[in-house]
Amino acid sequence: MTQPLEGILETALYAADLDAAEAFFGGILGLEKVSRQGNRHLFYRCGPGMLLIFNPAETAKPVPAGALAVPSHGASGPGHVCFRVRGAEMERIIERLEAAGVPLESDVCWPNGARSIYFRDPAGNSLECAEPRLWNLE
Repeated sequence: MTQPLEGILETALYAADLDAAEAFFGGILGLEKVSRQGNRHLFYRCGPGMLLIFNPAETAKPVPAGALAVPSHGASGPGHVCFRVRGAEMERIIERLEAAGVPLESDVCWPNGARSIYFRDPAGNSLECAEPRLWNLE
């Protein structure tokens, strides 16, 4: 049987302070911002996919009449996302985090030799950068 799902197109995290999220994801991590809609959301390009940052107080509201029929959604508590990073780029990410005063929570060498680093965004979400071989993707 073939797998009908080709990959993850978008991933969402939730942050009440979109200004802090924008400074972190755009400024520190250097992601390309695609759009921002007021205090509702930020959208970033991340490789071939998209990272969506939603303000949970705004996305939990019912969709106004005449708007696109996207169901309300949200989450509470910290989420997690893992960014694909090639080994040679890992040190550059660490340098950017250190320069911005963002502490590493963990630096892991997995049994298969892949490396992951963990840190937090301003909203407390757990972020990871890992080599694709962690999941045997390369």
